[in-house]
Amino acid sequence: MRSKKGLLPSLGFVSAFCLMAVLVTLGTGQWAVLSPALIAMFASLALYSMGHPTFKYYAFTIWVFAFVSASMAYPAAFMTWGGFDLKFLIVPLIQIIMFGMGTTLSVADFSRIFRTPWAVFIGFIAQFLIMPLLGLFLATVFRFPPEIAAGVVLIGCCPSGVASNVMTYLARGNVALSVTITSCTTLASPILTPILMAKLGGQFIKIDSMKMMIEIINMIIVPIVAGLIANQILYGRRPAFRSPVVLAVLALAGILLGGGLAVFAPAATINYAGVPLKGGLVLGLLLIGIVALAKLVIDLWLRGPANWMDKALPIVSMAAICCIIAVITAQSRKDLLTVGGLLILSTMIHNGFGYLLGYWMARAARLNESSCRAVAFEVGMQNGGMASALAMTVLKSVPAALAPAIFGPWQNVSGSILATWWHRKPSPIPTPQPASEAVPQES
Repeated sequence: MRSKKGLLPSLGFVSAFCLMAVLVTLGTGQWAVLSPALIAMFASLALYSMGHPTFKYYAFTIWVFAFVSASMAYPAAFMTWGGFDLKFLIVPLIQIIMFGMGTTLSVADFSRIFRTPWAVFIGFIAQFLIMPLLGLFLATVFRFPPEIAAGVVLIGCCPSGVASNVMTYLARGNVALSVTITSCTTLASPILTPILMAKLGGQFIKIDSMKMMIEIINMIIVPIVAGLIANQILYGRRPAFRSPVVLAVLALAGILLGGGLAVFAPAATINYAGVPLKGGLVLGLLLIGIVALAKLVIDLWLRGPANWMDKALPIVSMAAICCIIAVITAQSRKDLLTVGGLLILSTMIHNGFGYLLGYWMARAARLNESSCRAVAFEVGMQNGGMASALAMTVLKSVPAALAPAIFGPWQNVSGSILATWWHRKPSPIPTPQPASEAVPQES
């Protein structure tokens, strides 16, 4: 602990020194030094924030700025490695994030819909009504190029993500309601997102609804289901999941089945409209096997901490999202320099009005203050990673991924500010805490 406390001031000093270097280079025109100084400033500030009790909730966003700065300054480093196009990593990274989301869910998260149907219904309708229409309005008013406009609509048509659960917790909102709405909107996304995109985004570019539906199932639903299975392996109360033999069998079966499917199953036989359906299944099986093996080694053999998964998930999710945003930024650098200012403004309006309209729609539906805060975050915060991946894989457009890539980091900044403000204004109705505070943030 002492070494950590001693390291924090050093990181703060490094960050301050790099900030001075950035200011000096701006004043003297030494542009060759600007990019390394800016990247070093954000990286050291992010490391400092990760160890600070107050600023730790901003660490993810600062890391995003570090990766964006690096990808804008050195785009070639985030485009291809050894002839491999890094954009093909986006879908597997999203699948890993969605698997992580699945491991935080349980059957109880879905059963709450029967206990509080009205609140879940309001959040669900607000999510798929307000954000898609706002996206269409902004894309039309700002007159973006067709592909960028489609991306603005796409981020609005996607469901909420687990970052909304974190912000709801920090804002003293109804976390249970937030998790249930996130689960329901995500499970409904294979149907509603393609339909909404066809009706609204189809005004700008051609949308293949069926292909989008299959991609969402492959990229989102299958990994989440695999995560739910992993949740039972990790936290299930059945004695079998504490048996070394059972865990060893599950680990071996998951790894062998996943590896065998990846190697021996022809892509052409598990394919629809160019979407390789086996991708999500392969990754899900492999991750289930890895989780079972990790529990066997960490829990039963090494007697390690029981919450090791909760500690690992945020780091994995943060790293994956930073990589996704960096790749998209590098590959769409020219478009970002052209329309970046207007797109950032559009994103801020989209996100801000999502919070505002979501909150007041919940108030109009006579939900309590705690639930209104949850609905506000569910509406205002979107699954930017999912939108980015759909833009790259289904729309085949890097410019369409720009709006989601900007929306993700900004929603974490705005969400943190709003959550901090609400935290200082306690909800009149106490709300239960989530099972773990270590819910991974996402773009």
